[in-house]
Amino acid sequence: MEFALSAPSHKEPKENYKSGSAARGARAVTPLGWAPALLPPCKAALAARGGEAAERGQEDYFPAPQPSAMSDPITLNVGGKLYTTSLATLTSFPDSMLGAMFSGKMPTKRDSQGNCFIDRDGKVFRYILNFLRTSHLDLPEDFQEMGLLRREADFYQVQPLIEALQEKEVELSKAEKNAMLNITLNQRVQTVHFTVREAPQIYSLSSSSMEVFNANIFSTSCLFLKLLGSKLFYCSNGNLSSITSHLQDPNHLTLDWVANVEGLPEEEYTKQNLKRLWVVPANKQINSFQVFVEEVLKIALSDGFCIDSSHPHALDFMNNKIIRLIRYR
Repeated sequence: MEFALSAPSHKEPKENYKSGSAARGARAVTPLGWAPALLPPCKAALAARGGEAAERGQEDYFPAPQPSAMSDPITLNVGGKLYTTSLATLTSFPDSMLGAMFSGKMPTKRDSQGNCFIDRDGKVFRYILNFLRTSHLDLPEDFQEMGLLRREADFYQVQPLIEALQEKEVELSKAEKNAMLNITLNQRVQTVHFTVREAPQIYSLSSSSMEVFNANIFSTSCLFLKLLGSKLFYCSNGNLSSITSHLQDPNHLTLDWVANVEGLPEEEYTKQNLKRLWVVPANKQINSFQVFVEEVLKIALSDGFCIDSSHPHALDFMNNKIIRLIRYR
């Protein structure tokens, strides 16, 4: 009796191999080569930005370079200025935008020389890069671009640097000499008209009265106004934005906001350009002048200010429309 023996085949048929690869790809591959749903919200948002760029067909976006070692040098072109550093430095804060860019979780843009290109201010990036290296904020004594550096730190989302900058501004503010703070308050009632959807195709016109607040703030300490701007935020379009961008000049700030209106749909605030005011980190909405004065007073007293004994009278401080505080050093 004869038996026909054949060697076992270890070669997977092409059809099966392709179907297996497709199955594996469906589980693991996204437009960015990673799964944003498995990441924290901030990283998922960064992934979305990269995905949008890919969908637009921008050919100058590429996966982040992956050196063979964490110490291999990487050259960045930031606003036309070149910086050379290591992958370990750029990913030292994984939850930052830089951490996402250089860990392969977000595509990067390159210049004509193949360097990673970031269209931001190149001059102040040196301070951000030094912070990534040492986790310490080092600024020259005569540094005059704190506002710009704060915005850049916010763009790169290096949270420890943002906190260090806030501490630095408080420190600089306390180092200032005598200062005065003057606040003028105004309030009026305004009628707002809006539509209310009662059924899929049924709308009714409604109206309500709202309180509109205005505060004109003057201080001889520009650093105090920046400190105030880091605590007070406008709520507009469903997002919070610092009032720092509304500084008319380094010593003067004008605020306009409204209190919550009962029954007013959220989209109407955006449609009618009605801004509300919040104080952070307390996450408290300011719906009255009393709350506003209380919160500003907390910030001012922590910065060395005290109530001017000549105006207004201490007993009438909370009910006055002109408030003056002073700081002696």
